Amino acid sequence: MRLPSLSSLLCLAGLASLPVTTAYDGGDPNIKSIPLRTHSLAPPYLDSDFQSRWFDFGGDTIIRADKYIRLTSDRASQQGWIFSRVPLTATNWQIELEFAIHGEGNLHGDGFALWLTKQRATQGPVFGSADKFEGLGIFFDTYKNNRPGTSFPYVMAMMGDGQTTYDQAHDGKANELAGCSARGIRSAQIATKARLTYFQDKSLTLDLQYKTEDAWTNCFTLSADEANIAIPSVAYLGLSAETGELSDAHDIISLKAENLYSISRGQNNAGSRGPSSDGRTSNKFPPKKDTGGGGWLWFLFKTVLFFAAIGGGYMGWTIYRTKARSSRF
Repeated sequence: MRLPSLSSLLCLAGLASLPVTTAYDGGDPNIKSIPLRTHSLAPPYLDSDFQSRWFDFGGDTIIRADKYIRLTSDRASQQGWIFSRVPLTATNWQIELEFAIHGEGNLHGDGFALWLTKQRATQGPVFGSADKFEGLGIFFDTYKNNRPGTSFPYVMAMMGDGQTTYDQAHDGKANELAGCSARGIRSAQIATKARLTYFQDKSLTLDLQYKTEDAWTNCFTLSADEANIAIPSVAYLGLSAETGELSDAHDIISLKAENLYSISRGQNNAGSRGPSSDGRTSNKFPPKKDTGGGGWLWFLFKTVLFFAAIGGGYMGWTIYRTKARSSRF
């Protein structure tokens, strides 16, 4: 039996210790993130067999592998959607979406939505997806029906209970959990983005980028004390869009989902933490064991010891078998 060399084990241990995190840009240096490939999209979007491993799409959706996923073209009466095949089960997460809304007409509509719902892949009348949904909908509404005193485009959140109908006649006024006007979000001169951050039973935050590159504008921040932000434990991530008599192209450029977790350097009580209602972080989760720099060395020592024990046992068995054969003659 050929045992792995010490250099090979060191190489493997080194790879295991490399960080797989990305920077969390939420104001707390103790919170880091791990990319969720199952809920992310980037060019070329499709596999070699022209399918997506992690997402389903339908309706009028068009995928141009080198540029975008177009939920609707700049044509009247279109609906398109794309939904994850597996639910988003992370406790704390951040979703960053780059999109583009554009069209040739002076009048345009209707808009698109970002979903985290129990239902999935069901076409319907709410920005191209099903009404009476259970979960969270973030609506990027570009056409004003009947909502005096509100500037459009308008971005709002709705928490659906599975029974309530979206107030389409009044642009969701009866359903609004929180929202903001974002007049420059359509045909912007820079990359338009939305960043949704969720800490379970703590907070929900939506930031937008459409004014200046790398400058985020807060749309809303909700705490659990202010509103019901309990997203279902089994929720699918989706995007959908709709046009009526007026139209726009609704393009998805990229979608990046990340699992958030906390670190606490030099401490033994690093648990999952999220911002409290006053913007600070709180720690209400069970402490973790210390994962300091010596952890991987201890793992390496145990691994070498394990293979040494196997090698010793094999050699002992070989010697015993040789002596047994010699005793017969």
